[in-house]
Amino acid sequence: MSDLINYVSCGLLWLGLLVKAPDLARRWRDPFLLALSSALAFASLCFLFGAPYTVGFINGVSGVPNLAAPLTYGAVTAYGAASLVLVVRWRGGPGTARAVRRWTLGYAAVLGCIAVLFALGDASVERRTDFDTYYATTPYIAEMIVLYLVAHLTAVVVTAWHSLSWARQLHGSLRAGLVTMGVGTLAGGGYSASKLVAVAARWCGRDWSALGTTFSPACAGLSAALTVVGIVIPLIVPFLATRARYWRQYTRLGPLERQLTDLLAREYLRLPRPVWPSPARWLTWRQSSIYNGLHYLERYFDEGLYRQTYADGLRTLGDARRAEAAAWATAIAAATEAVSGHGTGPVAAGPLPGHPDLPALLRIADALADGTGRRALAVC
Repeated sequence: MSDLINYVSCGLLWLGLLVKAPDLARRWRDPFLLALSSALAFASLCFLFGAPYTVGFINGVSGVPNLAAPLTYGAVTAYGAASLVLVVRWRGGPGTARAVRRWTLGYAAVLGCIAVLFALGDASVERRTDFDTYYATTPYIAEMIVLYLVAHLTAVVVTAWHSLSWARQLHGSLRAGLVTMGVGTLAGGGYSASKLVAVAARWCGRDWSALGTTFSPACAGLSAALTVVGIVIPLIVPFLATRARYWRQYTRLGPLERQLTDLLAREYLRLPRPVWPSPARWLTWRQSSIYNGLHYLERYFDEGLYRQTYADGLRTLGDARRAEAAAWATAIAAATEAVSGHGTGPVAAGPLPGHPDLPALLRIADALADGTGRRALAVC
């Protein structure tokens, strides 16, 4: 895998961490958020330490040949453990804290063994891309290689099992995220499995180093991409769905606001539009302006027209909510005409028949959009 791909992947993961940084600063004791941030951080370190240029830089600055190898192996092992802990935290339930503690301590021990075995071994010849197969028969270094590969393979297999088995019980974005994460961790198994095969081939006197230098990095990149996407899907899909719902509601209220436009402008009842195009703020702005207009129209609101239209609508439509929306639309259209001087003028003042909430306003706007209110007013 080229340096460019490694560094771009690392940068994207850091961008994800930057996005989560405000949440982490506010809720730094949240176990799930810590697990999520840890998985993103260790995944970025895998790409950073795995880049050949970084390998040479670490070895050169430290003066220790191949020091980058245990650092990379430690990042890969920690990333596998963090993904496993993330899924366990995500699922929750009784025994979660005990399981997390057990896995954390186990992989902390693996990280310690990697450091000790590297210190005991002799890896004096720098190998930037084929360290695994080159030192597959070197005492202590070979054990270190097998240890981190088996630890990583164990983590990804258990993570995939947890993700895919849990996904069968769920629906929607959470299920899609878990399936994507499970497939990603299975792809990560290809990284450690292919390297183990290459190491075993070296023990048998064969050179299958291409597995470790071409196939396994591709598996690692695919695994990290799918795993991160799987993590993000359940977080981003509800967020986007909520924003989309706000925009749809804002758009649906358009006919009702346009019915009140002249009144709102003439009486200075429309609030200043929010500068930032936030769907929630714009929806609140339009809803508040409509409420201001309805409050002003109260003195022109023909309650008799409202009741007559409601009764007619209930008889023809057979739906109380649609009949109510049609009655509101008709009475609002008549009141705005009265305010503009085209109607019969003020009627007996009285309170509005309730305070329509957002769903009711949406139905009224729909009635105005399809002409129900105008047709009923023409009939009356």
